[in-house]
Amino acid sequence: MKLVRHFAMGTAVAAVVAGWSGAAMAQETLTAWFTKGFYKGEDDALLAVVDKFQKATGVKVELSLYATEDCVTKSVGAVDAGTPPDVGFCTTYDFRTTGKWAYDGKLEDVSDVIEPLKGEFQPMALSTTFLMNGKAGKKSYYAFPVEQQMMHITYWKDMLEEAGFKEADIPKTWNGYWDFWCDKVQGAMRAKGKRVYGIGHPMGIAASDTFYSFLTFANAYNAKVVDENGKIVLDQPENKKAMVEAVKSYANVFQRGCTPPSSVNWLDPDNNVAFHNRTTVATHNATISIAGKHMDDMSNQALTAEQRAAAKKNYEDNIRTAEFPLKADGSKMTNLAAVKTAVIFAEGKNKKRAKEFMAFFMKDENLRPFVEGSAGRWVPTTLKAIEAPFWADGKDPHRAVVYKQYKDGTVPFQFVYNYNFTTVNAENVWAKAVNRVVQDKIPAEQAVDEMIARIKQIAG
Repeated sequence: MKLVRHFAMGTAVAAVVAGWSGAAMAQETLTAWFTKGFYKGEDDALLAVVDKFQKATGVKVELSLYATEDCVTKSVGAVDAGTPPDVGFCTTYDFRTTGKWAYDGKLEDVSDVIEPLKGEFQPMALSTTFLMNGKAGKKSYYAFPVEQQMMHITYWKDMLEEAGFKEADIPKTWNGYWDFWCDKVQGAMRAKGKRVYGIGHPMGIAASDTFYSFLTFANAYNAKVVDENGKIVLDQPENKKAMVEAVKSYANVFQRGCTPPSSVNWLDPDNNVAFHNRTTVATHNATISIAGKHMDDMSNQALTAEQRAAAKKNYEDNIRTAEFPLKADGSKMTNLAAVKTAVIFAEGKNKKRAKEFMAFFMKDENLRPFVEGSAGRWVPTTLKAIEAPFWADGKDPHRAVVYKQYKDGTVPFQFVYNYNFTTVNAENVWAKAVNRVVQDKIPAEQAVDEMIARIKQIAG
């Protein structure tokens, strides 16, 4: 194996290249680009799969690991230049590129690999890889559903208790839930002289956290944006009315002073930072990485024994992962899931071996350690892996909640049905509508009219 690891930190890129003899260089080669894991366990599991595949096939794998943003930008450049790798897996492909690449004919049809495995996947996760090819004029499987993420609530249990409340006091109803954190918890903490906020509420236009959080609110009001054929239906009266209520609900958290004023400018890390600093009591986040940071610190030998003990206390006792409350109509929330997709590029040089590698990678004994290596940050897409003890035994206080959320049901993003919604999300028309209400003081109805008009321009 020739392994190239790219770790981008600012402008610095470190590369480790294992040399090969002239004879080895004559071997058949497969190139693969992956996002570098958030945890070492992800990379270790991937390297183990690559090693097993090489030994089984004699094919040399040139694997490159890139930081999240570098992975997708390098991939886009390579596709545009006609020089992509054989296999690509970047954890923002789904948000940014997979649907468009499929529509433009840049991805290889992988139905021959997926079809024998169909019964092993969670149906919703699999459906997100059944994409339209504009050149072929039909849908087919153009990606592999490797792992997924969902939106969660995270709160400080000890801060909740300091405010004088128990976890059993947290309401289940939609409005009651936000009123509790904003009025009761924040109010009690302010009465104690603590300058903290009830909710860390992402609102920045440049943050993906904002559109993920906002679309969860839209889901809570049953605001349907597109149908399964990709047609925009947000302008239908019942959907428009629901979206207006979602905008009002999301804006209201800021309007009542329940989130830091700076949240209108937050980038993706900022709600995490505010939570870790105990500036906020609760926040919503698209993975359990907030709790995961403390799990990581528990065994970090670079920290003192006291710091490790504090991290353990936080992970096991002080920090809670929770589901969202019931929808506004009182029904159970179905969780918006983003499925992370691996692809084989149509202009790759070794598509035959690429398919063999992905069929090998997607086997349960290979895929499960890779997903579990993320320590719960990513969730399985297969029926078997989600029922593994790692998720289903209920021993981990955070993963147990994620498992229940999965059981409550998941729904896909709009870009699964209309790839132009990757642009809608990148432009963040959702955050712009909310900010028009909170900063420009226009009615939510007007903000939604503007939202619909812009969506139609982009995706109609």
